[in-house]
Amino acid sequence: MRRAQLPLAATIVALATLAVRAGAQPWEDLGPSPVSWFGGSAGRVSAIVCSPTDPDRYFVAGADGGVWRTLDGGASWQPLTETMPTTAIGALAMDPGDENVIYAGTGEANYANHSRYGLGLYKTTDGGETWAHLAEQTFAGRCFSRIVIDPTNSEVLYASITRAGGFPELAAAKGHPLATGPIGVFKSLDGGVSWTHLTNGLPDLSATDLAIDPENPAVLYAGIGRIFGDARNGVYKSIDGGTSWTKLAGGLPTSGVGRISVAVAPSDPSVVYALLTRPSTSRGGSATNIGGFRSTDGGDTWQSHGSVSQATYGWYLSIISVKPDDENIVFYGGLRMNRFINGSGATVTPPHVDIHAMAWDAAGRFVVGDDGGVHRSDNLGSSWISLNDGLGTTQFYAGLSTHPTNELFLMGGLQDNGTNRRTTASTAWITILGGDGGWTQLDRTRPNIVFAESQGTGNLRRSTNGGSSFSFWGSGLAGRNAFLPPYVIDPNNPDRMLYGTHQVYERTAGMTSWRAISGDLTNGAGAIRALAIAPSDSNVVYVATNDGNVLRSDDAGHTFTLLLNDHAGWPRVTREIVIDPRDAMTMYLAGATFGVEQVRRTTNGGSTFESLDGSLPDIPVNVIAVDTRSSPPIIYAGTDAGLMYTTDEGVVWRRYGPGLPNAPVIDIILEPTQARIVLGTQGRGAWSAPLLGRPCAADCTGDGELDVFDFLCFQDAFVLGDAYADFDISTGRGTLDIFDFLAFQNEFVSGCP
Repeated sequence: MRRAQLPLAATIVALATLAVRAGAQPWEDLGPSPVSWFGGSAGRVSAIVCSPTDPDRYFVAGADGGVWRTLDGGASWQPLTETMPTTAIGALAMDPGDENVIYAGTGEANYANHSRYGLGLYKTTDGGETWAHLAEQTFAGRCFSRIVIDPTNSEVLYASITRAGGFPELAAAKGHPLATGPIGVFKSLDGGVSWTHLTNGLPDLSATDLAIDPENPAVLYAGIGRIFGDARNGVYKSIDGGTSWTKLAGGLPTSGVGRISVAVAPSDPSVVYALLTRPSTSRGGSATNIGGFRSTDGGDTWQSHGSVSQATYGWYLSIISVKPDDENIVFYGGLRMNRFINGSGATVTPPHVDIHAMAWDAAGRFVVGDDGGVHRSDNLGSSWISLNDGLGTTQFYAGLSTHPTNELFLMGGLQDNGTNRRTTASTAWITILGGDGGWTQLDRTRPNIVFAESQGTGNLRRSTNGGSSFSFWGSGLAGRNAFLPPYVIDPNNPDRMLYGTHQVYERTAGMTSWRAISGDLTNGAGAIRALAIAPSDSNVVYVATNDGNVLRSDDAGHTFTLLLNDHAGWPRVTREIVIDPRDAMTMYLAGATFGVEQVRRTTNGGSTFESLDGSLPDIPVNVIAVDTRSSPPIIYAGTDAGLMYTTDEGVVWRRYGPGLPNAPVIDIILEPTQARIVLGTQGRGAWSAPLLGRPCAADCTGDGELDVFDFLCFQDAFVLGDAYADFDISTGRGTLDIFDFLAFQNEFVSGCP
């Protein structure tokens, strides 16, 4: 969203000088930042740049958490891109001639289902205070793996661009209309405004890495590495500023290659390193590493040079860093980190595994980004400290749980950071179960009984003391899974639970294991990703599968009727199905894909569906929640860029309150008894805001009243570029101008219902 000058509104400006500013922040950040796992972890960090002069000034990119800055060496952090169109970041670069000029390439090029598509390039010229949004049409729907800048001419930039990730291929693009646009290496001569696609000698494949010779910037190296394999994959070199390229051989493997990373030694640019990975399968397995390679003659010849553990997913984690003042010290990052000094290797993994970013600060300390945030070493990896206090980049999965009487209690699962629990007002949460944390459930009649899971079928645990300890609860479960399988407690019988693999399983009181009660509900290779029991009738069960099926059962989950077979969406587990608590035949369905009906409703059990998209922007909707206390009901949609709501059954959609980052909302819980709404985001943690009986768009402060503070709050949101201030829908979403101010005035004068 572009920034706009404040409109001429003399009365409001006068009031602003007389009153205390309300502040555009009804949303409260609940954390976690950090969680207790591995000594204090944040969410996945995909890129890092450090000031060359100030040892305490870093910029880091959350994979889905936007750009953050520290001015005190990681003791505290400030988010910088909350109001930009996307929080998915893949690459950072700092102008070597002006460290206040920083580029952030959007879209994370790490190929997971949660490595979301980008929307172009961000640029700041004032150290992150303000940002320009560039090249959206050039790069949207794809991802930046690297940005490099010509050290002799800061207007000259190069970028390596990849397809968005996921299994099946492009799942993380979520159907973005530009997802299949040009990829490879691009060049800009005007500081990132316009770009040229470099194709002479380069194949039309993802460029997974890029490096520049700091002494001769006409020399570049590109890692061309389609992760599923291609005979054209390899390390390519240009000696004319990208005009032409040659594929290098001289000892490098010529077949069976997937993702490739490259690095040039700053102290001796004739020394070049490459890390090669074997191709992935279509389902994400088998991508072990081939190993590291080293050239001492600018890529003419190569020698094998160590290895790094990448398990079966080298497509997800591959990075190289050479110590700036010693070309013989190199680090390879994968599942773990390996250090080589003069060819002698050692494992020096940070506290959290899965390495994605490496940088060196002005004091010569090694700064690393991984699935647990940011870690630093001042002795080449022999010991580490965590720098994650206040770094709010955690990525929730669907399946948050709240407590019926304790509003401080919140529990949820995080990407590679376990299941975590909050019981105080602190933003530091306690890890109660490891692995990738998924769906959670709390028995609201006996709230000390809670359930949590880690990835894979059957990895379910039960606690009878609120999550302080767990016992295994997955006996009997089998079958294909949606990475983090959904399971639910029957709202009418807390002793009955359902669990979804490719079929529905049931467990009731007295049973010591689960039993399958349905057949295969997929098309033969998928799994259930959403599962819901009707609050008004436990015999009615709805499921959605990750291969496009939506089905309904009227006999408690034993037999199902196919309702839809083309419901595309994100392969991971979501809360995309919501059933009206009063009517089992009324169901709402979210569409987490571009170009489809993203909010649908059926009132006849799925025989027909109606679209409720109305003025909703064309953006994936991951989760729906419905407040039926009003008529018509208030519908909330968790999108890839924040929370929207409608009070008129989808005719007009509004942003719910200012202050929420433009991160993907992955889960929503409405708590009418506590008058609040709770969100889980993918990349910016959990948030809460007042839940009004009937939201009023002009009630910016969220206090249920319209007064001068709402004007001031709107003014703050407008100046900050917050999407909440985008009131005028007549010309489409995304631009703030005087018409938004006038539309807000009209809402204010009309009053709240």
